[in-house]
Amino acid sequence: MPFEFHNGEFTLSDDPARLDLGVIFSFLSQTYWAKTRSRAQVEKSLRHSLCVGVYRSNEQIAFGRAITDRATFAYLADVFVLEPYRRRGLGRWLVEGLIGHPELEGLRRWCLVTQDAHKVYRPFGFQRPEHPDHYMELLRPHPQLRAS
Repeated sequence: MPFEFHNGEFTLSDDPARLDLGVIFSFLSQTYWAKTRSRAQVEKSLRHSLCVGVYRSNEQIAFGRAITDRATFAYLADVFVLEPYRRRGLGRWLVEGLIGHPELEGLRRWCLVTQDAHKVYRPFGFQRPEHPDHYMELLRPHPQLRAS
């Protein structure tokens, strides 16, 4: 049974059958963080994440996903709201839906990386890491972006 909430004309749902790969890929391919991902990579990422969409009737207008073990940790990724639907609180509603999802209750740590949406996440308690020197990353740039 899908996890689903209604807010006026909008529905927030985790039903994978409702995800519109065309809308998701089209939006992500225009972002600073995901423009190098192939459609196949986006599709695979959806299969291996807990995804939530916001819909107006059957039209997908927002998306976000949690990369998670569903027990201790989640990484919030690829959150967006299509331009005509922004400034209605739908992005915050989507994040609230993911953080409050029954399969993710009790997680010890949530992480995310954002260049420009800090104000969206701060009300949920997201902040700079307490010990940023503990964090490490292995970054492998997309082959098309590497200098020759």
